[in-house]
Amino acid sequence: MYYIYSLRCKEGYYIGCTENLEERLERHQKGYVPATTDRLPIELEFYFAAQNKYTAFKLEKYFKSGSGRAFINKHLV
Repeated sequence: MYYIYSLRCKEGYYIGCTENLEERLERHQKGYVPATTDRLPIELEFYFAAQNKYTAFKLEKYFKSGSGRAFINKHLV
């Protein structure tokens, strides 16, 4: 499975994709991910699971777009 996830950070949000959600969250929390190191603390906002990595990457790209962020704000947070 592949996971598309959203983190609420000290300043804004972070959208990512991973094969191992628990390990990836731990790496974010310990400051090992450059994109969120300066934005700690983080909190998992939501995640979706996909069986196919190409579908997961497409969904991640959509959530990072303006219309994807609007969808998140309207339906998920």
